[in-house]
Amino acid sequence: MSITSIDKNKNTDLVLPRHVVIVMDGNGRWAKKRYMPRSAGHHAGVKATRKTVENCLVNNIKVLTLFAFSSENWKRPEQEVNSLMELFVSALQAEVKELHKQNIKICFIGECSAFSEKLQEKIRQASELTHENTGMVLNIAVSYGGRWDIAQACKIIAEKIVDKKLDVSDINAELLSQYVCLADLPEPDLFIRTGGEKRISNFLIWQLAYTELYFSDVLWPDFDQKELEKAIHWFSGRQRRFGKTGEQLTNLV
Repeated sequence: MSITSIDKNKNTDLVLPRHVVIVMDGNGRWAKKRYMPRSAGHHAGVKATRKTVENCLVNNIKVLTLFAFSSENWKRPEQEVNSLMELFVSALQAEVKELHKQNIKICFIGECSAFSEKLQEKIRQASELTHENTGMVLNIAVSYGGRWDIAQACKIIAEKIVDKKLDVSDINAELLSQYVCLADLPEPDLFIRTGGEKRISNFLIWQLAYTELYFSDVLWPDFDQKELEKAIHWFSGRQRRFGKTGEQLTNLV
């Protein structure tokens, strides 16, 4: 597969996001359009995921976070959930060594304890193998929900208050930010959702406070280098004010 990086020479002012998060939506609809089972769409989605990781790596994206399986996805038909779990195991087995060769650090966020022991072991192995890698960080959100994330952070803070390691007066936004997932990484710059839906679906609720939101009608299996470039060029054209006025930012230049 030929992968080409974005040509910055065409636009010297192109601003790349440090941290990209993606909701990979549309596998089932992709399969339905082709009169194929939903499982075929998920397999095609794995291929698109592989390409996207490679394209983000070559384009110097520092952190990539993928929404692989939400806490709400457990409500899907049992057969589909089982199929997804099997695909997840096989994909980890097939990809982790190559990701390790690329110096990619793999991290998992979510309620991993909900998975089978076999899958939990694969997750542990992937995390341990790549822990010391210094290249791109690849976060995989599995059995993850944004409300769960915030609730977990609140529990940790409450336990510290009970143990007298914190006081109630210490609670503020900065403190809570230290205990949600991805606290040790730059906040997401660019959120991409494929498949035409325009919502964040309980993904990284706290972390997306100032993230630029990009929605694509392209179904996930069809998301390629060209579509990633479109999203990044769109991001580069955004004025990120973080509460300030445009004039304030202009005066800083």
